[in-house]
Amino acid sequence: MAGDGVAAGERVAAGERGATTIADRVVAKIAARAAREALDGVPQGGSAPYATVTVHRDIAQVRIGVELDYPSDIGTQCGAVRTRVAQRVRDLAGMDVPEVVVRVERLHSVQSRLTARGRVR
Repeated sequence: MAGDGVAAGERVAAGERGATTIADRVVAKIAARAAREALDGVPQGGSAPYATVTVHRDIAQVRIGVELDYPSDIGTQCGAVRTRVAQRVRDLAGMDVPEVVVRVERLHSVQSRLTARGRVR
């Protein structure tokens, strides 16, 4: 590399190379997508999971809002979301995720969907 003081074939120290940063909104998109994957999509009549993320150094604090079908095993679904989100953020962004907070925003019951369609008697 001519003119920058580094001879050809010489390694540059890590601190001198610079750093790659990943924006919070990118990590939030990864987390929301992972939540959809964990839930196998979005409940009928519901909205997609959303994520709020705060990144400090290489640690991501993640909060996920989801809507779930009901009746279902809510605890198992929330656990699957936590696991999948932490794994995908770690794999794709290289960040530690010590905790994923899952907030169930709304439950969608089969009966309420049928009532909305006029099918319940």
